[in-house]
Amino acid sequence: MNERIENIRRALPEGVDALMVCDEVSRQYFTGFHSTAGVLVITREESCFFIDFRYIIAARSAVEPQGIRVVEQKRLFLQLKEMFERCQVKKVALQSGYTLISDWQQYQKALAPAEIVFLPQLDREVLSLRAVKDQTEVDCIRKAQQITDRAFEEILSFIRPGRTEQEVAVQLEHLTRLYGSEGNSFDFIVVAGENSAKPHGVPSGYVIQPGDLVTMDFGCKYGGYCSDMTRTVAVGHAGEEERRVYETVLRAQLASEKAVREGIPCSEVDAVARRLIADAGYAGAFGHALGHSVGLEIHEQPVFAPGCGEKTRSGMVITLEPGVYLEGKFGVRIEDMIVVQPDGCLNLTHSPKDFIIL
Repeated sequence: MNERIENIRRALPEGVDALMVCDEVSRQYFTGFHSTAGVLVITREESCFFIDFRYIIAARSAVEPQGIRVVEQKRLFLQLKEMFERCQVKKVALQSGYTLISDWQQYQKALAPAEIVFLPQLDREVLSLRAVKDQTEVDCIRKAQQITDRAFEEILSFIRPGRTEQEVAVQLEHLTRLYGSEGNSFDFIVVAGENSAKPHGVPSGYVIQPGDLVTMDFGCKYGGYCSDMTRTVAVGHAGEEERRVYETVLRAQLASEKAVREGIPCSEVDAVARRLIADAGYAGAFGHALGHSVGLEIHEQPVFAPGCGEKTRSGMVITLEPGVYLEGKFGVRIEDMIVVQPDGCLNLTHSPKDFIIL
């Protein structure tokens, strides 16, 4: 039995006969199988995965053991109509957050007389299910983070004056691939000197100088799941202000980690770090959320942010990444990934957080 499919099947509202899953991320969540194409149909009685010739052999071996019927996609709309007629499907839901209006219109026209509808409550239900990771998902994220940690350890000997931000970013990607990454979780951020004050700066040809801070925000995928971490290091030496800011960010990061537990509003965790940074004299220098959930996508819900009143649930994987950014000077960010637990959290990130001066 596929528990994820059973969960969403139970959530189908009265009068809705099926959910049609067309997006890459949700397909993988429900089937455990990654493909760039395909349609999964979940009715109240059965589920069927339509996939083209490129994937059919792999899909049969990976998906059919879960009780999902795999059908080679040839004339998709005709095959869908035949299934709808056989299963007496009259109303089908699509995930509005992952479907183009043009695609919805095409489905409406091609699959009539079945009614194709957007149901925001089902979108929310799918995201709610994805927010809590099972052990298999946590294991994949842990493995991705182990690769990321190893790459960080190796990159420290590569960083030195004369290297460019781009060179460091390329080397980081090489290392994660070398150690088993399936790909980047996102475009790596490597910023040095004044550029480190840009939270989402793009690696450039800037040449690292003695005394620069270098911030690296990167992550990789394993089993389709993402990792995400940030570390800031100094090159050669660090001034008093850099040390003071680093210590402030580290205290905020550690304090927020200590505050996490099941059942606490996400905004309260954010407030712990934000208040500490403001009390240290850097109010306004921490302008982004404290953290975001991580899974098959690098940014998922919920988030540790001032406006998020959602409460944490055991099994959520969320980042803790406070920062201080001083325009024209430098920036510091420290980021770990944690798993929420009933009485605290489990930190999946094992790279050191002491101020490293290379």
